[in-house]
Parts: sequence; structure tokens; C-alpha cells
Amino acid sequence: MNNLQLQQKDRQKEIDCLESFIKSDIDARELKRAIAVRMALSGNIYHEISKILGVSNFFIGYWKKQFKTKGIAGIKLGHKGSKGYLTALQNTEVIEWLRNKEYWNLDELVTYLEQEFGVI
Repeated sequence: MNNLQLQQKDRQKEIDCLESFIKSDIDARELKRAIAVRMALSGNIYHEISKILGVSNFFIGYWKKQFKTKGIAGIKLGHKGSKGYLTALQNTEVIEWLRNKEYWNLDELVTYLEQEFGVI
């Protein structure tokens, strides 16, 4: 296998890896990054990609470089936010409480959260 065939095989592996990532449940920002990189690796020119995705040429080059050096981890979001104060069940309870009200009052919600869940 010559060097060109090896490069094409490696590129296809990278594209397949990106395809799998794109099909998973990911954040919209990660999706845009992955699609831009996949399109660049597939041979699309940056100008076409930027028109289709509404991103800059710098965006495409930056995320392609991140992917080449760090793999999928390079295009994932670095910050996922902090842990919430309420559990998923408690969030559902609050939403149901709000749905059953005719109008919402912020002071009343604050009092409810403090009394029911100890969250200030």
C-alpha cells in the first residue's frame, strides 16, 4: 500500500469517526463543528462550507486542527455547566406545580422552592 492510499484510508477512518459522532446525541455547537470538519476532510473547499454552515474560514480551520490533534475530544464542548440544585424528579415537580397555577409569581416560586426543596 503506497503513501497516498494510506492517507486516504486514514482520512476515511476520520470521516467515519465524525459520522458516528454526528449521529450521536450532541450539542448543536458540537454538531456544527463536526459537520464542518467532516466536509473539509471530504474535500469541500472552505468557502463552500462557510456559505452552507454560516461559519468563517477560520472556524473551519480551527476545528479541523483541533480534531487532527485531539480527535473527537478536540471538537467537544469544554464546559458542560454546573450541577443543578434540583434533581430531575424535583424539576418535574416544580414544572407540574407551575402548570397547575393560573398565573406565575416569582416571589411565590422562590418561597415554594425554599420550603419544598431547601433551595434559596
